[in-house]
Amino acid sequence: MAGGDGTTGRAVTARALGVLDAFDAGAPRLTLTEIAERSGTPLTTTHRILAALTEWGALVRRSDGRYEIGRKLWDLGLLAPVEAELRVVATPFLMDVHTATRDTVHLAVRDGRSALYVERISGRESVPVVSQVGSRLPLHATGVGKVLLAAAPDDVVEEVLRSATRQTRHTVVDPARLRREITDVRRRGFARTSEEMTLGASSVAVPVRVPRPSGTDVVAAALGIVVPSSRRDTARLVPVLEVAARSIGRELARTRDFR
Repeated sequence: MAGGDGTTGRAVTARALGVLDAFDAGAPRLTLTEIAERSGTPLTTTHRILAALTEWGALVRRSDGRYEIGRKLWDLGLLAPVEAELRVVATPFLMDVHTATRDTVHLAVRDGRSALYVERISGRESVPVVSQVGSRLPLHATGVGKVLLAAAPDDVVEEVLRSATRQTRHTVVDPARLRREITDVRRRGFARTSEEMTLGASSVAVPVRVPRPSGTDVVAAALGIVVPSSRRDTARLVPVLEVAARSIGRELARTRDFR
């Protein structure tokens, strides 16, 4: 009987997680029906799970009846040790880059086949972007994503090459061309995109390398800038990013989590 209870408990947990997984950057607010459809959960079960998650604070029910992620989940997410340490160390350097350029500055880490954005600094003069802190965007369509893809294991690279989808008419999805771009990023140490994720926006990104006592280093994150696609001087931003990335890497090397 105990095993049955455990199985039931796991099923309930899986359904609750499925409900939460219905939300993403493209669908941050959903109705009851949409959540049920996206999670594959019966409507009555979804309603019951939503009530429990809302009461706990994982979700918030808006005045229009739609649900969105609640503050409780955000607070818990900030406790993730590596990303928390990374944000604390990197934010002053991101601020320096933003102050110097007035453009949107991103910091991202790889999460499977996505770039997870852990920090973003922008201002009124910055070009509008789709990314937000906590959002996940495709590795193949973003500057920071291409940097992270170039540092990813071969099996991840091959999976991305097979499954790349078009985000705009300019997104590079041809496997052979993507492979050449990955090779170029590894060789030159930075990535560039032009309107591949958002029309009207281009990006430049570099790796944040953390030196190890062994003499090797590890790519812990990617640092990037998003600018209007009309600008033709994006190459000059690379040295600015590289200085900040090296500083972040040195600071991370001193922390426990990145040794």
